[in-house]
Amino acid sequence: MDPIWAVGLMTGTVLDGNIDVALLRTDGETIAEFGAYDLVPYPAEINVILAEALAQARAWNFEGPEPAIFAEAEALLTRAQSEAVRQVVEGAGLSMGDIGVVGFHGQTVLHRAPTPARLGATRQLGDGALMAQILGCDVGYDFRSADMAAGGQGAPLSAIYHKALLETAGAPRGTAVLNLGGVANVTWRGEDGSIAAFDTGPANAPINDFVRARGRGEMDVDGALALAGTVDEALLAERLTMDYMTRPYPKSLDRFDFGHDWCAGLSTEDGAATLTAFSAAAVGCALDLLPTRPDRLIVCGGGRRNPALMAALNARAGVVAEPAEVMGWRGDAVEAECFALLAVRSLRGLPISFPTSTGVPAPMTGGRIARA
Repeated sequence: MDPIWAVGLMTGTVLDGNIDVALLRTDGETIAEFGAYDLVPYPAEINVILAEALAQARAWNFEGPEPAIFAEAEALLTRAQSEAVRQVVEGAGLSMGDIGVVGFHGQTVLHRAPTPARLGATRQLGDGALMAQILGCDVGYDFRSADMAAGGQGAPLSAIYHKALLETAGAPRGTAVLNLGGVANVTWRGEDGSIAAFDTGPANAPINDFVRARGRGEMDVDGALALAGTVDEALLAERLTMDYMTRPYPKSLDRFDFGHDWCAGLSTEDGAATLTAFSAAAVGCALDLLPTRPDRLIVCGGGRRNPALMAALNARAGVVAEPAEVMGWRGDAVEAECFALLAVRSLRGLPISFPTSTGVPAPMTGGRIARA
């Protein structure tokens, strides 16, 4: 298959009010060209509805009928993301007729990892058929459900794209990719081209939630609070004894699996510092689980913009952490680009999840295709 233009969409669990839209020309295996990228804001009322949908999802917890707000939020966000696609495509001097497929991740409202006793479950809001109808373009969506039905974790799905990025850039062995979103995930590449990937622990979500709860804004901007605080080393050491830290991969997380209540007795500055240190130290624990420990991390996602978190990675994870831009990548665009590539792989019937990333029994395809 010749490379085609694909559009990838991503909205993270931190609910920052924006839609990541990225164009990528790819055959699903290699990166032929990076296209336009933009951060398109949601209308304000949609973010309010999404926040309420997240709250109701936690109360629902996959038991009984879905909350009615899901359908309302799904229709609104699908229309808003469709408009964002059209805006970015046309702004790049293309038309929807030039686009082979759109990779529509949707908004994750709940993710429950599997246990030995039951399959996992996941819910992303997003109506692929409606988007295909609006845009007149094939849409790949619902990328996680088939993986989980086969016994997988449903996450992370970024491993195959991270591998393509590393190989396109000719990155030396010992280089891994870390994504810092609501949670953090790492992708490792072996000498033989094999991959391993899993969620390492929390990243931005508990820090943001803590700062918001203290009435200090939506996030710790530039890590200022953490840099002004002191880490409670005793609390941190206790937290690092949690089972997840040493549990073998594959493993995955929901954004709420690690909260901030354990820092309730600390000042805002000390709490931010301690939560930031925990996110970084959890990455260090994760690196110890890999077949060989990387000595360099290329960091994608919003967390790379937090100087306190990046410094903590170097100090507490025992690794050189550098932002994606040192490789010529667009650190904010990587997740959206990933779903562009995954949509093309779904079109081609190529695997998107693997035993060493999500824990499925064998490499498997995934994602549903809504035809134009």
